[in-house]
Amino acid sequence: MAFTLQLGETAPDFNLPGVDGGNHTLADYQDARLLIIAFSCNHCPFVVGSEARMKQLAADYAAKGVRMVAINANETDNHPADSLEHMIARAKELQFNFDYLRDDDQSVALAYGGLRTPHFYVFDADRKLRYTGRMDDNPRTPGAETTHELRDALDDLLADREVATPLTNPIGCNVKWKDQDGHWMPADACDLV
Repeated sequence: MAFTLQLGETAPDFNLPGVDGGNHTLADYQDARLLIIAFSCNHCPFVVGSEARMKQLAADYAAKGVRMVAINANETDNHPADSLEHMIARAKELQFNFDYLRDDDQSVALAYGGLRTPHFYVFDADRKLRYTGRMDDNPRTPGAETTHELRDALDDLLADREVATPLTNPIGCNVKWKDQDGHWMPADACDLV
């Protein structure tokens, strides 16, 4: 069995605290036509380079029934900047227009098989996985991207088409797992494609 959630599988439920002070579950997004779950964090340069694009994507697709939720599961002993307190400050500073949740025990990251930050999952109205991987081919450098796989997947699904490229390798830092080296990945977390 692969580490990462496979295409067609159902979104695992969660109950996580958010930067807004409330707890959030999968059911909170039941009205979304499409739901993007993004594993993210505060410090990774690939995330930092993607945050403006994430905000723009959330704004561009909100009226089409698309919601995005970012989840930070990085361990905080060696990465204290990823604590909920720091997440609250970052979300406020950058005025995130999507929910930003803290997965402190990393159970949600394990359930989804989050590999990198950022790592995106797109679920349809039945919460079946239809796309997973990267946003584009250059998350670290805004304006240097030449592909737009996440937007392409959303456009395909909103037009009731099959996703042309449903699977890509996420580009970014490894999720920082508790009690593991910072570059550690599970043995069954080889490249997606």
